[in-house]
Amino acid sequence: MLPLTLLAAQKAANLLTANNALSQQIAAAAQAANVALSNVQSGQVVLTASSPDIGDRDVELTYPRVCLYSTGLKNNQGEKFRTLSGTVTVVAEVWASAALVGQTDQSIHFSVDAVTNILQQNLGDWGDGVFFPGIYDVQFQAPKAGGFGFVESAKITVGLLVSRN
Repeated sequence: MLPLTLLAAQKAANLLTANNALSQQIAAAAQAANVALSNVQSGQVVLTASSPDIGDRDVELTYPRVCLYSTGLKNNQGEKFRTLSGTVTVVAEVWASAALVGQTDQSIHFSVDAVTNILQQNLGDWGDGVFFPGIYDVQFQAPKAGGFGFVESAKITVGLLVSRN
C-alpha cells in the first residue's frame, strides 16, 4: 500500500479525474458565464510539488494544471488504541498561464471554484481510513511573468482526518 501521504494526495487526484469531473465542472461554469476557458484535462492533474519554474521546464506539465501533494501528517492520537489517528494535509495547487493577466485571473477563479465544488460533493469517507470533513482554505497568488506570458496560481489546502490501525 502507498504511504499515507501519497495515498491521500492520490485520492484527491482521483476525485478530480474520475469521469473527467474537473473538466466537466469548468466547462459547465464557463458555459453558464458565457466565457471561453482552457480546460484542465485529467492528464493535467498530477502528483507533484513542482514550482512553476521547474514545471515550465518539464514537457509533461502544461497549463492549466493542478498539482497535488501532501504537506504534513499529524498523529494526535484522537482515537486511543489506533496506530494513527490525526490529520494529513493535502494541497491542490492550480496553475494557469496566458498572454494576458485577465485571462489567467479568470482561469484561476473558475478552476478553484470547480475543485472546491468537487470537494464539497465528496464529503465524508474516501476509504482506507481517510475522511474529508469539508474544511479547506484557498489562497490566491498574484500573477507573475512566466509560462505563456503570465502565470497565476491558487493553493487549496485540505485537512483530511485519518484513522488507521
